[in-house]
Amino acid sequence: QVQLVESGGGLVQAGGSLRLSCAAPGRTFTFSSYVMGWFRQAPGKEREFVAAISWSGGSRYYADSVKGRFTISRDNAKNTVYLQMNSLKPEDTAVYYCAASESDNYYAIYEYDYWGQGTQVTVSS
Repeated sequence: QVQLVESGGGLVQAGGSLRLSCAAPGRTFTFSSYVMGWFRQAPGKEREFVAAISWSGGSRYYADSVKGRFTISRDNAKNTVYLQMNSLKPEDTAVYYCAASESDNYYAIYEYDYWGQGTQVTVSS
């Protein structure tokens, strides 16, 4: 059973920053063998891709809406992936999910096999 646990969400004013973390505890999950991604879902909208990072961390991919503001990173020794979010906007308000994939089709939501429970990010104007 693969478990992903997000943390770090909260309420922040526009222009502020948050850092999300996603940990994969336990020994049943070889964290370094998985592409890790962040997705988000706003009320009434479909879940959308935010960012992804390759197995080693050498390649990173972003949605156009967050490029230049968000940074994804990973620490394979800690089985953890991060999402640093700067210059937050009200339209970034959503539940943020981390997910794991064995595929290098980074943007495709259907390729992600394991999901966390989500963490709420609310940006006030």
